[in-house]
Amino acid sequence: MGGELIGDPGAIVEGVNSLEGAGPREISFCTGRRYQEALQKSKAVAVLVNEKFEKFSGAQIIVANAELAYAKVAWLFAPPVCRYPGISKDAVVHESCRFGEGVSVYPTVYVGDGAFVGEETVLFPGVCIGENVTIGKRCLIYPNVSILRGCIIGDDVIIHPGTVIGSDGFSFVREGATSVKIPQTGIVQIDDQVEIGANNCIDRATFGKTWIKKGVKTDNLVQIAHNVVIGENTIVVSQAGISGSCTVGQGVLIGGQVGISDHVNIGDGVMIGSQSGIPKSIPAGQVVSGSPMLPHRVWLKSSVLTGKLPELNDRLRSLEKKIQNLEKYLEKEPRA
Repeated sequence: MGGELIGDPGAIVEGVNSLEGAGPREISFCTGRRYQEALQKSKAVAVLVNEKFEKFSGAQIIVANAELAYAKVAWLFAPPVCRYPGISKDAVVHESCRFGEGVSVYPTVYVGDGAFVGEETVLFPGVCIGENVTIGKRCLIYPNVSILRGCIIGDDVIIHPGTVIGSDGFSFVREGATSVKIPQTGIVQIDDQVEIGANNCIDRATFGKTWIKKGVKTDNLVQIAHNVVIGENTIVVSQAGISGSCTVGQGVLIGGQVGISDHVNIGDGVMIGSQSGIPKSIPAGQVVSGSPMLPHRVWLKSSVLTGKLPELNDRLRSLEKKIQNLEKYLEKEPRA
């Protein structure tokens, strides 16, 4: 981890755990002094810390970022992904499909005409791969994921259970009182090292592609509409909805339950607070919150005032009465 060890270099580590749950052969981490009491009581054999703690008796590894170091250490102990040996005879596989070496295809998987699945990729039970879909190397496609016609998935992509990629975008034109469907002829393209949470819905483009770029991470229950483009290393948290034809820049953080209107551009590095409503574009580097959105600091001040509105209303009514009484008094007073 590139850290400094304080304590026994011969200490044995066999697993990872929380400060409270760690046993005498497990390592944990501590990110600040608010966890000092838990650290002092911890039975962990070692901890990853940002600074030395005098009251912890075990080994300490001082690193620049304890949480990041823990994530890397935890991978050493993470259980391997279960793999079905080869392609199950109980999978339905079109004769024109192509597979790379080491592919794992579980029972009840469907792979359609002209699809390609790259080497070492795992398709778990209930996965549906449509015609002419391309899936890259070392992907994990978890149970009941649907990847529909023509979509493209890059290398090292993880897609969690229940997600649908390439369903039709919500696109209709009114003819009198009826709605006429606009054919959705585009695809979804997901680039390398993307992780898609459970029960996401990512719509295919009306034409062209809905594009999720390298390193994007989405939480569970995220909706991404047709022709959306999401820039590299952006994070989208649970229950967020991004409407059609939006462009989201690189390194953007979109909080839970955020709603973004259609044809909006979000600049690089923007941070959007949870439950915000975004009706218009946001320049790069801005931090916004609220519905409709405000600069984050303005929204914080407004939130404080919201709780005081009943009191302020009472004071305003009291002042109005005083002004009315004063006006009546002045009307009765003889003029000089």
